[in-house]
Amino acid sequence: MIEVYELRNKMEFFDDAVTMYWNQWGSESNFTFYYDCMFHSCTTDCELPRFYIALHNNSIVGTYALLRNDLISRQDLFPWLACLYVVPQLRGNRVGSILLRHAQEETRKLGLTKLYLSTDLEGYYEKYDWTLLSTGYIFNGDATKIYEACLN
Repeated sequence: MIEVYELRNKMEFFDDAVTMYWNQWGSESNFTFYYDCMFHSCTTDCELPRFYIALHNNSIVGTYALLRNDLISRQDLFPWLACLYVVPQLRGNRVGSILLRHAQEETRKLGLTKLYLSTDLEGYYEKYDWTLLSTGYIFNGDATKIYEACLN
C-alpha cells in the first residue's frame, strides 16, 4: 500500500528524500539548495513550502512539493505543485494519481481553491482534469506550459 506523508512527519527519511529530489532535479553544484530548502520547510511555521514522500514497504517511491513559486514568471499564481516523481518500477500503477490527489487535498486544507504546475509533458495532467492555463517562462527564459487544477 502506498502512503503519503509530509516530510516533516517522517524525518527518518529526510536524507533519502533530499537525495531523491536532488537526483531528479538537481545539478552537481546545488545539493545544498535542496537540503537547505527542505530542511527549513520542515522547521517553519509557515504553510509553504512543504515536501511530501510516498512510501511503499518502508521505501520512498514518489515525491511532490507544494511551493509558493516554482521559479516561473507567473508570480501572481499560487501555490505550485512541483517535483512530482514516481520511481520507474512503479509507474503505471496509479502512484502519480495518488500523489496528485493528495496534493489537491493538502491545498484545500490551506483554504485555497486552485493549484498550478508547469511542465513540458503532453497529455499527462489532462487525464486528471488539469486545464492548460497559459504559457509562462522559467528562470532561464524557456517557455513552459502552465496548468491549473480547480479544487472547488
